Amino acid sequence: MTKEENEKRLERLKQIVGSMPEKPGSYQFYDKDGTIIYVGKAKRLKSRVSSYFHSEVDRYKTKVLVSKIENLTYTVVNTEEDALLLENSLIKKYNPKYNVLLKDGKTYPSICITNEYFPRIFKTRQINKKWGTYFGPYSHVPSMYAVLDLIKDLYHPRTCQQPLKMDEIERGKYKVCLDYHIKKCGGPCIGKQSHEDYIKNINQAKEILKGNTRGILRQMREEMMALAEDLKFEEAEAIKKKYELILGFCAKSEVVSHTIDNVDVMSITNDGATAFINYIHVSNGCINQSFTFEYKKKLEETDEELLSLGIAEMRERFKSHSKEIILPMALDIELEGVTITVPQRGDKKTLLDLSIMNGKQYKFDRLKQKEKLNPEQKSVRLMTELQQLLKLPRLPYQIECFDNSNISGTNAVAACVVFKKMKPSKNDYRKYNIKSVVGPDDYASMKEVVRRRYERLRDENERMPDLIITDGGKGQMEVVREVIEDELKLNIPIAGLAKDSRHRTNELLYGFPAVTIGIKTDSELFHVLTRIQDEVHRFAITFHRDKRSKAALHSELDDIKGIGPKTKETLLKLFKSVKNIREASLEELGKAVGESKAKLIMEYFENKKVVNS
Repeated sequence: MTKEENEKRLERLKQIVGSMPEKPGSYQFYDKDGTIIYVGKAKRLKSRVSSYFHSEVDRYKTKVLVSKIENLTYTVVNTEEDALLLENSLIKKYNPKYNVLLKDGKTYPSICITNEYFPRIFKTRQINKKWGTYFGPYSHVPSMYAVLDLIKDLYHPRTCQQPLKMDEIERGKYKVCLDYHIKKCGGPCIGKQSHEDYIKNINQAKEILKGNTRGILRQMREEMMALAEDLKFEEAEAIKKKYELILGFCAKSEVVSHTIDNVDVMSITNDGATAFINYIHVSNGCINQSFTFEYKKKLEETDEELLSLGIAEMRERFKSHSKEIILPMALDIELEGVTITVPQRGDKKTLLDLSIMNGKQYKFDRLKQKEKLNPEQKSVRLMTELQQLLKLPRLPYQIECFDNSNISGTNAVAACVVFKKMKPSKNDYRKYNIKSVVGPDDYASMKEVVRRRYERLRDENERMPDLIITDGGKGQMEVVREVIEDELKLNIPIAGLAKDSRHRTNELLYGFPAVTIGIKTDSELFHVLTRIQDEVHRFAITFHRDKRSKAALHSELDDIKGIGPKTKETLLKLFKSVKNIREASLEELGKAVGESKAKLIMEYFENKKVVNS
């Protein structure tokens, strides 16, 4: 599209926007093929849609959307709530490219009460509203089984799949199954349980599934007392058993407050590209529904925009008529007869915190599932997290860490470990013998090793690390910085891992002057960083031990040119020690190893006497 064509397109669209009313409604954007690519809602249509065409729009993805719009239409409604519901239904119908993608959790089971003459109650993952009434879905499956077991124990709904009809029951067409004989069914198929009594039980089961256990208990108590007054103690005892079953079920439920009734709670947890909206319904002071929606973001939608969509989805899916919705933030929407509450303390704040906790747990579980399928995703996540935490210029793909090891300055060594994608790259590990430092000077040793490492990488035009981590605090960071920035003129970020008084790593340092970075010590990222630190320490210690072992096994005979391992072994076997070899005569040595080697040995020790005298 040429610049002129684009300007004409925008002018045409702005003319359409100019004629739009300032009323609630939904708007639809179309591409050049006439396909709906975006559906939105607005309290004032003209103001909202015109904002897309302002020159100061700074969202990149929104600019991309606007560049694809060829036409737009709108639908005016009476209230903002109607606009919200219309937007939700249009998104589901057309699945526009630039709208958030709702992963609706169809894999979660629901409980169905069929529309049959004698209804059945069972769990299902298939939703067909022609079959019956559905309750759920249940994201916590054990809770679903608990309520199903309660209903089976209380009301003994039939489990057979026979299409029971009254005329066929009267003709004796059906026979009872095992459930009748073990008293798990009242036998409606042979007329042992009346249709009226069966439906009464089903209606009570529906109230339990709605969470209205208080009403059921009150009704049972009144019926029980009436039967007792009429001296019908056996019937009253049967109701008492059911009453106690429901009481036991309620005791195991999540009771939040006896003062809160018929309230919806929603919270949002963000993951950059994905948002997780948790929904909790509270009835009679108990949580009877909890579900988390997953939204794939397309246009960098705000939390407020996503929560508005979530409210519409919740009210439709769960047939919610709650008069109060508890949210973590205020929304610029008005729902008729509904109060939006943002609690700061008390029972409602406790409920909101519980919803937030559920959303975060769902996000964590989904993340773990994805990382099991794609292990690389975990590495990218941790690298991104570290980049954002330290505000690094690029993803820390390659991280290098240094450590020194010596005993009172002897056998001084250093080690460098390399991690790529947050995993050890052992082929790139390097060991260093300290050459220029005398005595135990960790700072000078660190300078030497860092200088040797990065001078070589620079001279050989090799890849530089994205981050250097020092096994120490501000002092170690500063000496590394002096070499990297002041001497070698390189630009490599430097971090440090500092230890507490118990020699346990407890903080991450970054910057100059170094400051403590806020990171939880029990977080996954901090564990990876301490693993890098532990690995360089292990590698340096292992190298130091190897060097000490070789030094301990070293003999003066190893310094004599022309004397190999076999000759050394023969001499030590015969003379027992280097002292005895030093004091032996030329003739004695000649008999042991030959005249030429004996002369080499004699010359070595004589020269050494001259040097030491």
